[in-house]
Amino acid sequence: MEFVRFPIVSILEDMLEVPEEHNEKSRNNPSRAYMRDAKAMAATPADVIEHPSSYVFVVDMPGIKGEDIKVQVENENVLVVSGERQRENKENEGVKYVRMERRMGKFMRKFQLPENADLEKISAVCHDGVLKVTVQKLPPPEPKKPKTIQVQVG
Repeated sequence: MEFVRFPIVSILEDMLEVPEEHNEKSRNNPSRAYMRDAKAMAATPADVIEHPSSYVFVVDMPGIKGEDIKVQVENENVLVVSGERQRENKENEGVKYVRMERRMGKFMRKFQLPENADLEKISAVCHDGVLKVTVQKLPPPEPKKPKTIQVQVG
């Protein structure tokens, strides 16, 4: 009889952080690292606000220091906000977690930047657990003036 693994077992393994090599052979699912990254993107909510001269991306980052957050531009038009929230290693003898609900681990969000985003004018500020990334807009192109051609009398 083949051993069947129930979904609750996978959830428990993830919660208990069972090493991947221990359980990967027994199930035919995407890797836990891939699933963690997918969850990290889904669990990082953001607001995108358009102002007359800029776009502002607002992402909640409670408990994360500014130096632990990475803001990058990939492929000339994708804004990437990423980092990792570390669990406090303050387990003293006789002290244990009774409940762990706060998300730990990697987080990431990707945003497609509009054509008028000025990639040379991007700033990021983290204050009170809120990251604000401001992307200035390029000035609108000058309207093309019609060229006037002098008519010669011949």
